[in-house]
Amino acid sequence: MNSTGDQSRHLSIRIDRSVDDVYAFASNPANLPAWAHGLGASIEKSADHWVAESSPMGRVTVTFTPRNDLGVLDHDVTLPSGETVHNPVRVIADGTRSEVVFTLRRQPGTTDADFERDAGMVTADLARLKELLESD
Repeated sequence: MNSTGDQSRHLSIRIDRSVDDVYAFASNPANLPAWAHGLGASIEKSADHWVAESSPMGRVTVTFTPRNDLGVLDHDVTLPSGETVHNPVRVIADGTRSEVVFTLRRQPGTTDADFERDAGMVTADLARLKELLESD
């Protein structure tokens, strides 16, 4: 078991839509429940962050990087324990398509099985994002 929190995994998916289209959809927090099930089934704006009430992790707050022209979708998730997890995400041009890259960082104390489960959840979220954007 590697539980030191010093491991990262880059999970990505190519989407047959422009960077502008993918970024516009994915950067809108109101769209998160449609594709990022790891954050819960609903999300509401509260001051400078968003609150997901029905998250599998419990009530969490999510703070996003400001909208930008660089495809940066980083966000911090603050867990009920008060711990904050930083999630780097990028939307990158791939010709006329896009690639979305999520960097999953292993948190201290995370078992191999939990890290694999988290990777599977992120991969499923990215697949839903692709499906939503390509069916539009």
